[in-house]
Amino acid sequence: MRRKPVVLSLIIVLLLAGGGWWWKSRASQSPKADAAAAPARGASAAGGVQTVGVVLARQQDVPVVVEASGTVAALNQVDVRAQTTSTVREVLVKDGQSVQKGQLLFRFDERADRANLDKARAQLARDKASLADLQRQYGRAKELVAQNFVAQSALDTALSNLEGGRSLVVADEAAVQSAEVALSYNEIRAPFSGRAGAVNVWPGSLAQAGASGTPLVNIVQIDPVGVTFTLPETELAPVLEAMRPGADGARPAPPEVQVLLPGSDAGARRSRNEPSVRGKLIFVDNLVDASTGTIKLKAEFENKQQSLWPGQYVRVRMLLRSIKNAVVIPQAAVILRGTDRQVYVVAADKTAQLKTVRLRYTFGEMAVVDGVDAGATVVLDGKQNLRPGATVRTQPAAVDPAAAARQQALAAEAGRMAAASGAGGKADATGE
Repeated sequence: MRRKPVVLSLIIVLLLAGGGWWWKSRASQSPKADAAAAPARGASAAGGVQTVGVVLARQQDVPVVVEASGTVAALNQVDVRAQTTSTVREVLVKDGQSVQKGQLLFRFDERADRANLDKARAQLARDKASLADLQRQYGRAKELVAQNFVAQSALDTALSNLEGGRSLVVADEAAVQSAEVALSYNEIRAPFSGRAGAVNVWPGSLAQAGASGTPLVNIVQIDPVGVTFTLPETELAPVLEAMRPGADGARPAPPEVQVLLPGSDAGARRSRNEPSVRGKLIFVDNLVDASTGTIKLKAEFENKQQSLWPGQYVRVRMLLRSIKNAVVIPQAAVILRGTDRQVYVVAADKTAQLKTVRLRYTFGEMAVVDGVDAGATVVLDGKQNLRPGATVRTQPAAVDPAAAARQQALAAEAGRMAAASGAGGKADATGE
């Protein structure tokens, strides 16, 4: 019974000794920990210094360019059909052949029409001979009337016969012309220069006159060629403004339209010094499509290289106006918060200030904004963890070389379009 209190006493003594040792070691380490934590607490109290990547807001003239989907359409195309029912004697065009205006395409069996022409000419020759005889008879009748050998009625009869003969000759001449026209239908020539489609007849085939049935061949004009596209009706006013004559009555150059070919990169084409496919706006429809809210337009392009093909789907780019002295920043610097658009700007005291901006226009990776002064230092990298008023350390933001090259190419192309179309005077001071 006496051993139990002794054991408990030993346990209590051991616990007290261990606690004393732990407290002594804790007390010796506490000053070092406090000394190490003091700078951290001080830095936390001061808000810390965060390194951010920044860019400068640039001021420049920004051409406003719109892009739309379009379809290549031939300015001229025709289904070649026979105007006479006859047998095809010769086919002088091949599938897909390029033809010139006036080039002979088909020749039909012309023997019947040529015989009719010869017959009409013979009839004309006979009636001309009869007319000459009537002319002589009328002359003799006049002499006899003057000598009182015949009555005046004989002269009137001779004059009537002469006029009838003249009318008959005129009718014969018309018959000859009609026979010549019928004979000309046996040769079919290209109405304009272009490219032939599939030929649907062969020598020995019977060609039927009329608009029904399969045409002999289809011809489309390749150079120049048109591109039809649509724009929202909200862009109609800038388009009409770009085409409106100036105060002096001089009509400005039509807005330039550029085609972006499928599967191609405009910047890559320029780097290879390949010519771009550029044209001019030639048509604005007189009605807005009420069902879609769009307006139809057409542009004309030179197509000597045949890079555009009728029916082809393309993307088109057209310059509408130019925003003068615009402030430009990267789109990635804009923070989206509901309907608000904000950016961080580094102030002179190296603190981050949050400013609300308004997007006026975006192009490529850049944006035109209101609410930021030109030359301001805008935070691009590291803005996610910033708080207004935080102290920052700035460094140039990392820029993707490919994105920078694309942006420079886009800006250069837009500037070239503005210079080519003379849109420098069509400036938009508000961007609305």
